[in-house]
Amino acid sequence: MSRFPVNRSGEMAVFAKVVELGGFSAAARVSCMTPSAVSKLVQRLEERLGVRLVNRSTRRLQLTAEGCAFYERAVRILADIDEAERAAGAGETPEGRVRLNVSASYAAHVLMPVLPEFLSAFPSVSLDILQTDTVVDLMAERADIAVRAGPLKSSSLIARKLGTTSKTIVGAPAYLDRFGMPKDLQALEILNRLSHSYARAVDGWPILLDGAPMTLAPTERVRVSDGEGLRQLALAGVGLARLPTFTISEDIRFGRLLPVAEHLNPGDTEAFHAVFHGPGGALPARVRVVLDFLATRARISPS
Repeated sequence: MSRFPVNRSGEMAVFAKVVELGGFSAAARVSCMTPSAVSKLVQRLEERLGVRLVNRSTRRLQLTAEGCAFYERAVRILADIDEAERAAGAGETPEGRVRLNVSASYAAHVLMPVLPEFLSAFPSVSLDILQTDTVVDLMAERADIAVRAGPLKSSSLIARKLGTTSKTIVGAPAYLDRFGMPKDLQALEILNRLSHSYARAVDGWPILLDGAPMTLAPTERVRVSDGEGLRQLALAGVGLARLPTFTISEDIRFGRLLPVAEHLNPGDTEAFHAVFHGPGGALPARVRVVLDFLATRARISPS
């Protein structure tokens, strides 16, 4: 093993010039080296590889079969390096693909309605949008940004707040006509209470009874993986659901869903954050413009 560091890409670049220009002297001129230095570099390269790359004569150089194969691979590697540097050096130019992980409810009611604005403003940025209510590992999922609801766990992730929402128990008019509008906790307990199929910080509905907080467990006859699925079940009259108010405000406004047992609502709120790796100043431009758009045009209004 050599005692000195080897600049492999530099050696490849000089060797490629030797091949393309047909000799040591021509390669030396464009590489700001002496012909003897170029000759010694190629010789060291051959010794390290254990093969002869060029056959030397007084008039010209001729590549060996191994030299041809090495040259072709070296050219591809040097092109990849150039492309990587151009991509990283794009700096302030937002360009490339951003992987975004969001809940189905946030996507449907907040992000998708304004997404055409972003696509029009940044035509060189592409988006991969994964919809799930479960908390994902950004590294494992190769996600650049995730939008998460609820309290954030301590981690290396940076968070940018996107707003807060209250929650409301709702049911479809047809369901409430059939089973009655619950007036108290006892009436609420006998109704079908829809739930999520993944673990949550609070497994149930927080309510306030005579000033005392308590949790009402779901019936779990039907469970779904996301809040938008709960909303669809509630609209279909399958049961009651406790949902973020920003997702059901239009349903309540047009009478598709009715608020239930509001006197038991503890008034709790849920915060939404965009989380990502690294300090904002070190973010690629493509990621930074998505974060800025989420924080300005895809915020959740207090409700």
